[in-house]
Amino acid sequence: MDHLGLIAGMVDELGLEELIDTLIPQDQKQRRVCVGKCVKAMILNGLGFANRTLYLMPNFFKDKPIERLFGEAIKAEYFNDDALGRALDSIYTYGTSNFYAQLAAQSVKRLGLSCEAGHLDSSTFHVDGDYNSRENAEDLADGVIHITQGYSRDHRPDLNQVVLQLICENQAGIPLWMKALSGNSNDSSDFRETIKTHLSQLKASVELPVIVADCALYAKDTLQELNDFPWITRVPETIRGVSEICQAMASEHMLDKPEQAFESLCSNYGGVKQRWLVVYTRAAHQRAEKTVNRQFLKQSEVEWRAFEQLKKQEFACDVDAKSALNMFQKKLETTEINDFSIIEIKKFKKKGRPSKKQEPDEIRYQIQANLSSLLDVRRRKIAKKCCFILATNELDETKLSDKQFLTHYTPGQQKVEGGFRFLKDPLFMANTLFLKSPKRIEALMAIMTLCLLVYSALEYRIRQALIENKATFPNQIGGSTDKPTARWVFQFFVGIHILIIGEIQSVVLNCNVQHFSLLKLLGERYVLIYSNSQ
Repeated sequence: MDHLGLIAGMVDELGLEELIDTLIPQDQKQRRVCVGKCVKAMILNGLGFANRTLYLMPNFFKDKPIERLFGEAIKAEYFNDDALGRALDSIYTYGTSNFYAQLAAQSVKRLGLSCEAGHLDSSTFHVDGDYNSRENAEDLADGVIHITQGYSRDHRPDLNQVVLQLICENQAGIPLWMKALSGNSNDSSDFRETIKTHLSQLKASVELPVIVADCALYAKDTLQELNDFPWITRVPETIRGVSEICQAMASEHMLDKPEQAFESLCSNYGGVKQRWLVVYTRAAHQRAEKTVNRQFLKQSEVEWRAFEQLKKQEFACDVDAKSALNMFQKKLETTEINDFSIIEIKKFKKKGRPSKKQEPDEIRYQIQANLSSLLDVRRRKIAKKCCFILATNELDETKLSDKQFLTHYTPGQQKVEGGFRFLKDPLFMANTLFLKSPKRIEALMAIMTLCLLVYSALEYRIRQALIENKATFPNQIGGSTDKPTARWVFQFFVGIHILIIGEIQSVVLNCNVQHFSLLKLLGERYVLIYSNSQ
């Protein structure tokens, strides 16, 4: 059973199976397993980290204690590819985004999360197969995503892909909203469309007070259309004046290097009144120094080698030599030429040492100079990278202080970024996607997001239970912690098995005191799954 009991317990605690069967009409006479149980099975498979595709689901459950995980006697072969495919079709027919949003809203309420901010971001997932990539987007049926090539964040531009857009809350990192988009989607326009279309639903379901996104949100049209709802985003460096402001802020703090410093400014970009927060952090400064030094050294070595080759060249006249030197100087990024001069190289056709009065047969010209680093350029590059600017249309500091402003973006935005890292894990079921149709791909994206929801919810519940009871859990290095990752807890539960004796009695093996201590903190539901009493 390993850690699967924890996952099944969280699915039951959130009431996902019951809500799914309430939302999706289904003829139970034609199904051996309902859609809710199919979804639960796919979540268990996805978080089982077994890296098995969906059509091998019966093989995954063949040696699992199904009665403990599902609460009733179900055979592993019931979860075949036909049953799962029909479940995915039912989810698509219902509407994947609305389907997921209702499950997320119920989960947030049951966990008691306040949802102080929603963090919006997107990422790409490559797929195996052509699907509808050869068709024109205009010829596709309404609502069907176009699986095609686009800007790949997976560094696989050769493969077709689909884009997943998430809005995550800031406490546990639970996705509140998901949407599958075509592979060539544009973040700027898609962010605007999502917020315009679905923001009222999020406000009603989870009372979302502010939306946070990266710089793709910061476009004039988007800001003007969203001015009635509070937003926080990062100002792109391409905006006029941003680099100068960042360099001025960095120059003020680069010597004393405070842990953190910020300064509030007013802006009217795009005709929208907004508050800018110029942020400097020591951590960003240290990262900038490492990055710039590495890039600076690499580029300097390239320029030095090219300069050594230039000095070996011979020119017909000094004008040609000076022209070549000027052209070379324009290409330099990290160095500059100093103390240059043009020297004559006398050439004699006759062998041997020429006499002092002998005239040369030919005169060639070479460049003689030194190369030095542009330290001021290096300093400006560091200054540019160790500061950034955040923007919000919430001008009232009593509603959103500068400190809250900064906290909502960082580390808040890391929640949604961490969610994408989780979904792209090679052990996760969606490392590559392959199903029969784009519709099922879209439905599977909802299942993937549900896996992230259950994982994040379980991690949050474990940490909250430990903190509230002033308890700890063993960590990887022999110590203890009250903030273990769910991944580590899963690994800690590996090796727990169910021994069936005479098809009557079942005994849980390898479940020790530390396991049971955590299970008791989580509640009776989890204790029963791992108990000998079943």
